[in-house]
Amino acid sequence: MNLNLRSVKENTYDAIVIGSGISGGWAAKELTEKGLKTLLLERGRDVKHIKDYPTANKQPWELPVGDKLTIKEAADYAKQLRTGYTVKASTKHWWVKDTEHPYTERKRFDWMRGYHVGGRSIMWGRQSYRWSEMDFEANAKDGIAVDWPIRYSDLAKWYDYVEDFIGVSGQNENLSQLPDGKFMAPMEMNCIEKHVGKKVAEKFDERIFTIGRTANITDRVTRGQRSRCQHRNLCMRGCPLGAYFSSNSSTLPAAQATGNLTLRPHSVVTEVLYDKDIKKATGVRIMDSETRETMEFYAKVIFVNASTVGSTQIMMQSAIDVWEGGLGSSSGELGRNLMDHHFLVGAFGEYDGYGDRYYNGQRPNGIYIPRFRNLPGKPKTKQGYLRGFGYQGGGSRGDWRRYIKELTVGKPIKDLVIEPGPWKIGIIGFGECLPYHENKMALNKEVLDIHGLPTVTFDAAWKENELEMRKDMLASAVEMLEASGFKKIMPINGESYPGLGIHEMGTARMGRDPKTSVLNKWNQVWDARNVFMTDGAAMTSSACQNPSLTYMALTARAADYAVNELKKGNI
Repeated sequence: MNLNLRSVKENTYDAIVIGSGISGGWAAKELTEKGLKTLLLERGRDVKHIKDYPTANKQPWELPVGDKLTIKEAADYAKQLRTGYTVKASTKHWWVKDTEHPYTERKRFDWMRGYHVGGRSIMWGRQSYRWSEMDFEANAKDGIAVDWPIRYSDLAKWYDYVEDFIGVSGQNENLSQLPDGKFMAPMEMNCIEKHVGKKVAEKFDERIFTIGRTANITDRVTRGQRSRCQHRNLCMRGCPLGAYFSSNSSTLPAAQATGNLTLRPHSVVTEVLYDKDIKKATGVRIMDSETRETMEFYAKVIFVNASTVGSTQIMMQSAIDVWEGGLGSSSGELGRNLMDHHFLVGAFGEYDGYGDRYYNGQRPNGIYIPRFRNLPGKPKTKQGYLRGFGYQGGGSRGDWRRYIKELTVGKPIKDLVIEPGPWKIGIIGFGECLPYHENKMALNKEVLDIHGLPTVTFDAAWKENELEMRKDMLASAVEMLEASGFKKIMPINGESYPGLGIHEMGTARMGRDPKTSVLNKWNQVWDARNVFMTDGAAMTSSACQNPSLTYMALTARAADYAVNELKKGNI
């Protein structure tokens, strides 16, 4: 008995955070800095900043077969390879093997995952945009799903707080649909991007080209060991300079500096422990992925930040003796309202001009065209869909690869390849997906993962609103390039399925009523007031901007609330 009590005491913390990615890292930082002894659980291996970025400084000729996987290697990543740009020889160590972590699809869903300390914060695209008042009001105004329980004013100071810490490079534009932030110096657009931006501004109301807002440091280097971005554009390999925000370079070192953090990798959380008598969680149960040992840890506050799908999967496996659908399922909304951004539609063009101009470095950023459809206070458009889209893309000059099939040899081909090709630009739309109740995920107890645990089945698809929007995304991209004097224009309309945007959201939405939502306005689970979810699972709608900055702001806000409520004895 005494030994058991000692074991419980040794495994007890003030707070537990599940997942060490973008939102989990922020939860760990905020809770530890506020004085809570915090256990951070990560299902994958440890990754030490700098030390564990094995390909960060590899040259192209040091990577086998042109940075591609061998046929044998590719067999392990059949679904992860669907993006076309994630899994390469230089990045394969970040992505999970589909053979070890399978999932099933009633309709195609492209789920990209990284199980290690830092999660996808190592591989993310770093585009960091605030959501606007329009985005938080949209559901209520359109009569879609449920209303957000918060507004932009609730997050504004937390956006400030997060941007100041992570370092966001960008340009203020004074747009209501894309609020300005606390930016570092913007990266510079090249001549073709400036050209198109000027022409678009002259010929279209509400449309502007701006440089992307990216979590890469460009000035004010006051963040420990982080340095300015050197425009290598090798970010997905892990940045030894710490120039972009990741948990490994930023939030986790801050949390560790407090002395209040315990990081435990190889810890697969199988359920949140729930006491139905006090209606609170008491801790979590894990499986050690190396030893297969089952362990329990206890805490007063639990943050579930295992990613949109991962967090909801854990909740579905918890408290099933109380709710058949799991902890947080009393509303019937857990696992539903799954969203992502639809994309891969836009236009590409070549321009005959600026032959005497070039650019320096490999800028790890592109341009952004903020939403210009269905804006508040503007005339109604006639496109026949709700919400809107923004574009991301960029311009560059063709290189030697355009001569890869050239038949000549020797000096003639050397002369050809040192001459840059024509200027070109591509713009791809990212469109908002509505929160459909029938778009969902569910546990699959028939198909098990490498640990013998249940996996996930997806059942989600774009519907009429998204398909109508895509027509406008295509036509608008073409007309902007035409208006900018491009002669060779190629419309782009690729296959886009939920998940491919890697912006999965929903499945445990925030709301105003426990009968129709999983979380309240503080990201608190209605069914267990000491459990918080602040990753993509919490989102009530998807907007069209990249969502990660909003996850961070929600996490910082929720952690502040949780600690205050803990001090008051309310949780």
